[in-house]
Amino acid sequence: MTERVIDISQTGACLRVRHRQLVITLGDGPTESMPMDDIGVVVSSHPRTTFSQAVLSELIRQGGSFVVCDEKCLPVGMLLPLASNYIQVERMAAQANAKLPLKKRLWQQVVVAKVKAQSQLLQRLRGTDAGIGALAGRVRSGDPKNIEAQAARRYWGPLFNDPSFRRNHDADDQNRCLNYGYAVLRAIVARGVCAAGLHPSLGIQHHNRYSQFCLADDLMEPMRPIVDEAVVKLVDAKGAQAPLDKESKAELIGALQKRYECNGEKRTLFDISNRLGESLVSAFAGQKVTLSFPGA
Repeated sequence: MTERVIDISQTGACLRVRHRQLVITLGDGPTESMPMDDIGVVVSSHPRTTFSQAVLSELIRQGGSFVVCDEKCLPVGMLLPLASNYIQVERMAAQANAKLPLKKRLWQQVVVAKVKAQSQLLQRLRGTDAGIGALAGRVRSGDPKNIEAQAARRYWGPLFNDPSFRRNHDADDQNRCLNYGYAVLRAIVARGVCAAGLHPSLGIQHHNRYSQFCLADDLMEPMRPIVDEAVVKLVDAKGAQAPLDKESKAELIGALQKRYECNGEKRTLFDISNRLGESLVSAFAGQKVTLSFPGA
């Protein structure tokens, strides 16, 4: 599987299925087609995009996901496969019955990986990690001292060379690009979780009753710096008000489609997410597991 991310944002399009190919007609322009099983995520951003039930069902059947955006081109919803694994019920039962101590140990691994990734990115971009790297060794089971938040307070200002910068979902600045990149990353991780036969709403740390993707939100945390780096490059080139246009989206999607070092091998985020899902299956089955993230 090529694991392509298709973004439809600049012009209205008609999506249909023909011989297991996704056929895209762009307004009055050309028609393109590609195998459904090559597609990892479709992002629909343009208000005049139309698609059939056959498009959604075939995309989901092939293990892909569909992200819907609002009038600001920011993702507001996601469609994922419900049955991606032949022993899904057994695995979901083990997931639902996982004990709190296990989930705390898994969350510890997630936070350590995230803090290290933030430290490495700052060191690479700014020549200093603002003391974030030293925090990784202080993370305990369940992160009771909230080292994740302490690292975040040191991270955002140096990242954008702006001490006043705050992570704000509604801000009309580079936060828009962060929102978009994180949403596509979330779809990639959620797809891997579902492929492993796990339920994306049953998290190990996140417990938002209104979110259907808590587990994906957990596992994507150490991968957020991949999006952060792409956004920094956009800001350096176009300023903090960099538009969330075709070129910006292409930069963000391109970063998410690269291969990253993981356990000594170059892997896509799709592959890493699939392996994370399978690792969690083993953990919920009682095996000792070390979660592997990019850069590990």
